[in-house]
Amino acid sequence: MPLTINSNATASRASMHLNHNTEALRKSLSRLSSGSRITRPMDDAGGLAVSMKLESSITRLAGAHANVQNAISFLEVQDGVLESAGKVVNRMIELKGLSQDVMKNSSDVANYNREFQDLQVQLYEMTAVKFNGVSMFAQFSSEDNNAEGKFGDLALDNTISVFVSADGTTGPKVSVNKSMLLSALTIDAGTLAASEFSNAGTGDVKSFAASPTATAIDLSDVSVGVFTQALQNVATLRADNGSSMSRLTFASDNIATTKTNMEVAKGRITDVDIATESTRMAKYNVLVQASASMLAQANTSNDVALMLIR
Repeated sequence: MPLTINSNATASRASMHLNHNTEALRKSLSRLSSGSRITRPMDDAGGLAVSMKLESSITRLAGAHANVQNAISFLEVQDGVLESAGKVVNRMIELKGLSQDVMKNSSDVANYNREFQDLQVQLYEMTAVKFNGVSMFAQFSSEDNNAEGKFGDLALDNTISVFVSADGTTGPKVSVNKSMLLSALTIDAGTLAASEFSNAGTGDVKSFAASPTATAIDLSDVSVGVFTQALQNVATLRADNGSSMSRLTFASDNIATTKTNMEVAKGRITDVDIATESTRMAKYNVLVQASASMLAQANTSNDVALMLIR
């Protein structure tokens, strides 16, 4: 090999290896300090794209999970009102029995009847309860008042949709009913079937809910069978509420599981293996020191040429 001054191939190769080892060491330090395997797009362009889409899905699932939890809260509050409504109807049934006591005079019956009428107003006002400004009970099948809702008629239910996936409106959903409590408390005495609230006072249709400005029915106007049917209807509304709550709970669990699995999938792409990377860092740390030392040695190799010139 010729001895030259202008070119030092050995030093150039040593410098090249030093630069390569330094870059590899820098990359290991960056990965270990950030905890991420992908610190720049060039590290894994395809993996970065997939991880970004997974991160978006995880974020949307977190939002869907919050929405489902809020819907469960909605149903819990609704059930609390329905439970109270059932207690009111039970008290009405008790008043009906007390009013039929032969030892009660007309004044006593009138007192029972006054409480009965006040409870009708209480039931009506309970149907006006809202959850963060959203009505929990409905009289009509939609907010546009297109048709009056009717208890037991699925086609006339007033429902709100809760989306339970990262796909939003294009994904699966759970329909939550705004209970038709007014209709459930409006009974046709002839057939014991529920009727539209607006039909109260026509024919044999009686309603246990009355606005403060409406004429309330008397105890003598309603048979025990109508009371019993009204209570059964409230119980059915609570059962429907429980079914929706159960479905939402399972949906919530499914969202949480899916979100966890997606986070694991994203981690497999982006998270750095600390054990492997720390071993790699130690390797390149030694190589950087070795290549720097060899570069220094290579830079002194041309001293032999100077000795010959002398």
